[in-house]
Amino acid sequence: MSVAVSTSAPLPPASDTNMVTSTFSLVDYVVFVLLLVLSLAIGLYHAYRGWGRHTIGQLLLADRKMGCFPVALSLLATFQSAVAILGVPSEIYRFGTQYWFLGCSYFLGLLIPAHVFIPIFYRLHLTSAYEYLELRFNKAVRVCGTVTFIFQMVIYMGVVLYAPSLALNAVTGFDLWLSVLTLGIVCTVYTALGGLKAVIWTDVFQTLVMFLGQLVVIIVGSAKVGGLGHVWDVASQHGLISGIELDPDPFVRHTFWTLAFGGVFMMLSLYGVNQAQVQRYLSSRTEKAAVLSCYAVFPCQQVVLCMGCLIGLVMFAYYQEYPMSTQQTQAAPDQFVLYFVMDLLRGLPGLPGLFVACLFSGSLSTISSAFNSLATVTMEDLIRPWFPHFSEVRATMLSRIIAFGYGLLCLGMAYISSQMGPVLQAAISIFGMVGGPLLGLFCLGMFFPCANPPGAIVGLLAGLIMAFWIGIGSTVSSLGSGRAPTPSNGSSFSLPSNLTAVTMATLMPSTTISKRNAGPDPEPSDHLPSVAETRCPPAHVLSEATSLQNPQPGSLCGHGCVSGEGEQRDAEGQQRQGGRGCA
Repeated sequence: MSVAVSTSAPLPPASDTNMVTSTFSLVDYVVFVLLLVLSLAIGLYHAYRGWGRHTIGQLLLADRKMGCFPVALSLLATFQSAVAILGVPSEIYRFGTQYWFLGCSYFLGLLIPAHVFIPIFYRLHLTSAYEYLELRFNKAVRVCGTVTFIFQMVIYMGVVLYAPSLALNAVTGFDLWLSVLTLGIVCTVYTALGGLKAVIWTDVFQTLVMFLGQLVVIIVGSAKVGGLGHVWDVASQHGLISGIELDPDPFVRHTFWTLAFGGVFMMLSLYGVNQAQVQRYLSSRTEKAAVLSCYAVFPCQQVVLCMGCLIGLVMFAYYQEYPMSTQQTQAAPDQFVLYFVMDLLRGLPGLPGLFVACLFSGSLSTISSAFNSLATVTMEDLIRPWFPHFSEVRATMLSRIIAFGYGLLCLGMAYISSQMGPVLQAAISIFGMVGGPLLGLFCLGMFFPCANPPGAIVGLLAGLIMAFWIGIGSTVSSLGSGRAPTPSNGSSFSLPSNLTAVTMATLMPSTTISKRNAGPDPEPSDHLPSVAETRCPPAHVLSEATSLQNPQPGSLCGHGCVSGEGEQRDAEGQQRQGGRGCA
């Protein structure tokens, strides 16, 4: 998408390209390589510490001895991908701060998993979340859930690896396939060899790098435009600071209701039943540590959201004082922040490299979590039930081989992503399309004792069909209407413009739809009973586990409804953008 911007002296595209690529200096490359080396070193340290004595429990669950702090940071990093770091500031820059109210959903979205899902999974002493489905229903439901999750994560990790590398290549000239291969290989090595413990501790390091990289942009940017107070004043004058929008119309791009309440279901899908997160809860040394780690994510998520919003506001204030080049005015939404950072940090060696390290940290943490969770469910749900007599040594070796295999598959998916063109938008949305029905499957088992295996399978299939119909149909419709032209700056793909993470754009349909292009969304269903009220005959151990806690009744919905995003701005966004353009 390109938006015209009036500048006093626009730079020609050729000189602008040189300016951007020369910004990445030798020092920046050193900072970037240092990130990869340290991540690999942390992983290899945990791999070779006790090599030959590793058990399957140590490899997949860190021997259930992890503390609260590293688990909390790993939970945060798992879905805080590079796509999120690029997407949130772009959203704020273009449409204002209404998106910040997504943070209102974090409280319930983390409180419910802490007191409903974690006690059940932890007290059943599971390794894979999908083991619960066999206890509650039968093996067929377990396999259906596992296969659905594998499909979801395989599509997701290829896009997460390819999309940020593409944006980085278009802005900095950083070699596309070199970055894809580097990320994929480094991540595969330390995940396969070190297991979950290596993944968690590298997540801790990479989370700190992400915080530092974004903080540098906020500090340097606000200093150049006169401080955060001036940034706020400029944003207020141009209508970017939004109040609470209580409009009940579900087709408005952002309202308090769609963000605060729709976000709860998005958080439940991510932090309640997703194997990557459940595996971290189960690696905690005690149930209390697992619950505390979930609590600790809340302030961290708020800080991350606020930092993304601040970068967007600083970027807006910066471009009120400094003219954009022609190349920047033609940038796709996924490139806004990269152009801004390269422009802002030009002449400060090492800082552009730090921000690129920040982006790659987001990708590494997300992809490593995907590898590890995929290896776990493949081993525990698809192999060990059929070959229960595997020795520890053989099971451990096979788990490592599976993780390596998923690493190679991820690289293959990145290549397929490069050939998909406009269809890549639909591939991104698939993560959310699958996440909602999976959440519904678990909620069906936990909250409805009358549910049976055939009903669970039919419900999962119906949810997937409905979600894919809405999501894929919306994407095809937007492509057919020609609302998303290919940008002329070398990137043939534009990330969803309302993106906190891939999932945050796809699990919350009404926050990603332009009012003029939206279709109707299904309403949340009935008020559901408390977990403590359930008595499920298929698994007495479940009844025993659920009776140990008594959470308040919730209003969980079984489906996360999905829709793609129209690229057309709403009337308010157009009026605001008319005076300033969009980099």
